[in-house]
Amino acid sequence: QAQVAESGGGSVQVGGSLTLSCKVSGLADEDFVIGWFRQAQGKEREGISCINWSGSSVYYADAVQGRFTMSRNTKNTAQLQMNDLKPEDTTSYYCAADFGGTCDPAVVRTTARRFPDYGDWGQGTQVIVSS
Repeated sequence: QAQVAESGGGSVQVGGSLTLSCKVSGLADEDFVIGWFRQAQGKEREGISCINWSGSSVYYADAVQGRFTMSRNTKNTAQLQMNDLKPEDTTSYYCAADFGGTCDPAVVRTTARRFPDYGDWGQGTQVIVSS
């Protein structure tokens, strides 16, 4: 079972930037991908990015493509650089791990419920973008 912790959220104005961090522990001998998700109140958790085991391949949801950049600093940590933030980016952000070396691109086109292997979640980190 993985332990996941997100950090780095905060409040910014429209057009501003934030960097979120994700730390995954408890999967010492496994290859795993890391995904970022977000969940607005009353809505399902949706995938927004996923990075493969080596960090060489990243998938993004259309809503964040070109504005967000996900990177994998170490085996157990990943970051999400968010630029040109918009009010619609206001929500809680979560990261999670899934076993395997490569992402399923579909994870950034649907909700987390369709990918139950992303089963260990942190507390999330809140992002607020104000105009």
